[in-house]
Amino acid sequence: MVRLALTYKKLGKIDFKVLSVIEKNLSKYEYIPVEVIEYQSRLPSVKVHLSLGKLNNLKLVQRRTGSYTGYRLTWMGLDVLALHSLVGRGILYALGDKLGVGKESDVYSAESPTGERLILKLHRLGRTSFQRILLLRPYLRDKPWASWMLAAKIAGEREYKILVELYEAKASVPRPVGYSRHAVVIEYIEGVELHDYRVAEDPEHMFGVIVDTLRIAYQDVGIVHGDLSEYNILVTVLENGEEKPIIIDWPQYVPREDPSAESLLARDVEYVARFFRRAYGYRVDPTTVIKYVKGEVEEWK
Repeated sequence: MVRLALTYKKLGKIDFKVLSVIEKNLSKYEYIPVEVIEYQSRLPSVKVHLSLGKLNNLKLVQRRTGSYTGYRLTWMGLDVLALHSLVGRGILYALGDKLGVGKESDVYSAESPTGERLILKLHRLGRTSFQRILLLRPYLRDKPWASWMLAAKIAGEREYKILVELYEAKASVPRPVGYSRHAVVIEYIEGVELHDYRVAEDPEHMFGVIVDTLRIAYQDVGIVHGDLSEYNILVTVLENGEEKPIIIDWPQYVPREDPSAESLLARDVEYVARFFRRAYGYRVDPTTVIKYVKGEVEEWK
């Protein structure tokens, strides 16, 4: 069992209450004073101190001493708070192995109370420079105060809510199951990244599914993916042999009215078109595809 799951099992009701108080003060203090934690938790001082010692040992909080003693949340502390919420709401039952580590997220296998296989994605903003984050996350431009954790929580909520809209609009995206804070739960997809899908039986069909999803996103939902490439498209093969690409990683989307939307859409299309040309020898005119996505023409071929 992964370390995150083992740590989660060691926590009790008081521990989660103390963690919740620390989380609520993320934007107010760099390190939350112990007196504030005691007051807001409404717990006896001795119980707060015992819990803080335990949480510090488990690396769920980080202690600072000096003019005052304070604590701040670690990423694993935020992780267990999200897990606690997802388990309590009947979305998750068990956590499996870590499946991958990306520039801005960790991905785990998981299971629902009914035994359904799921994916848990934990946003991890801050692994790249803040300038890059601002480029890929335009919604943070007016929030310079945002810490990485607050930004990750915004990203989690954004991704889940836009996946709901896209899925209901019949776009080829993962089925969203739930979210809490920076954690997003989606259906488990048996597939590989497009980058690693070496032989395509029907590249024209695959490209068409991708383009139709971009069209749905643009026309029906009113957004542009903004960071599309062969690395955030999964290919799964259905029982009838159909190769179905599924577009993932949507938290960086921008509204189509955004000043950067046109250039981001062009980049999305050009990146995917270039990959299909290089990997499968399949050629398209990106300009016509962009017009199709925007509804200016009825066919892209």
